[in-house]
Amino acid sequence: MSDRLYPARPLLAASVAVFREDRVMLAARGRPPLDHIWSLPGGLVEPGETLAEAALRELMEETGVEAEIVGLVRPIEFIERDEEGRVKHHFVICAHAARWISGEGETSAEALAIRWARADEIADEPTTPGLIPILEAAFAMHGTIRRAR
Repeated sequence: MSDRLYPARPLLAASVAVFREDRVMLAARGRPPLDHIWSLPGGLVEPGETLAEAALRELMEETGVEAEIVGLVRPIEFIERDEEGRVKHHFVICAHAARWISGEGETSAEALAIRWARADEIADEPTTPGLIPILEAAFAMHGTIRRAR
């Protein structure tokens, strides 16, 4: 059994909202939980890695995109229980905002589809729990940074 399934403790992960002009990159998850649902690229933090390093590594591994972190948006927790109430999944995901540098976004086993979406194109899409407030905060952060440049 995977250590991600019925974990002994919460698992630390990092994700990244990459902005290219007025669009953010979304990836359709390639594996459970929540496979085929739109989310941000990301994954588990490895020992000795900062949250930002993990977010950028996962971004490159999953999509081939290179970016520069501009800030931490905020953490989000994903907790899923089975029918008996046992914790099946528990991830603490630290979401970041980043500025696109290069790469168009390539699909992979972990990112089945890639799309660059404007803020008004996301609300009606199937997304991972809590993604919409993370994206709203990331779009606000992105707008503030763009105006300051």
